[in-house]
Amino acid sequence: MALSVAILKAESNWYQSYGRWAPDPTKRPRLRLALVQMNSKEKARDQNVEKACRYIDKAVSDGTQIIVLPEFFNIEYFFFGRDYSYVSYAEPDDGPTMTKIRDKSREHRVWIIATIYEEEAPGVYFDTAMVVTPEGEIAGKYRKVHPSAVGSLEKIYFKRGSRFPIFDVLGWRIGISICYDNSFPETARILAVKGAELIVMPFATPHYDMWEKMLMARAFDNLSYVAVCNKVGNECGYTFAGSSLIISPYGEVIRKGSTEDDEIIAETLDLKNVYEARRRYPMFRDRRPETYRELAQFEEDARSL
Repeated sequence: MALSVAILKAESNWYQSYGRWAPDPTKRPRLRLALVQMNSKEKARDQNVEKACRYIDKAVSDGTQIIVLPEFFNIEYFFFGRDYSYVSYAEPDDGPTMTKIRDKSREHRVWIIATIYEEEAPGVYFDTAMVVTPEGEIAGKYRKVHPSAVGSLEKIYFKRGSRFPIFDVLGWRIGISICYDNSFPETARILAVKGAELIVMPFATPHYDMWEKMLMARAFDNLSYVAVCNKVGNECGYTFAGSSLIISPYGEVIRKGSTEDDEIIAETLDLKNVYEARRRYPMFRDRRPETYRELAQFEEDARSL
């Protein structure tokens, strides 16, 4: 019941945020976004971070305002194996990786979303996307809510997050959903219900057939821009798929990365497109959250077990 109340409150918050639209949507801000699709070398954290910083230097040259790095950009994706000594890779938010990224944000006066294996405390680890301001400060964090444990073994290496924050960036409301989170439509939905106009999705995933269709659906379901930033190339014997995506609120792919190479893909996003999509398809008007209580029940209760 408490979760049902939370959903209703989120719905109310969405309508409040929707009311902030200017009468003339053409005067709403545009946002220049860049995704850094990259491969990370094994046992080479500092080199990987320096590589990411070079891409940041390059991305800002065309007026980029916010840069997204892939999941675990600073380390190889070791989570396919069972070796708990890898927890030594985890870093706090003031560790070497984020210190470098925060310096780059400050140098270029740019927002950066960087996802690392975070050490919150000794023995307490998360998969954390950090939102860094142009002043080099961490404005907030999103911690992956759904660690995977099918091909990989993430669940033995870090804890689950439990919150879905929204970040105000340059007049936009931005949510973050990491990799396996996006297999659950509820994750993107709650971000959109809380007002997200852009959902940023850092990934570290090999190819799977439904990749593009699933993410197009997440954009259209929620009438939000979706920005998907994936790793690419071989790491620890697995090949990451690249194919990073920028998708419109209508579910149309605007930009797509290659399947093999490091690269930057960039696009200028226009908030009026979110406004127009949500007027054209009034799904938020027609939602019936009071009928969705089963979604907020424990599975045993929902199945009458």
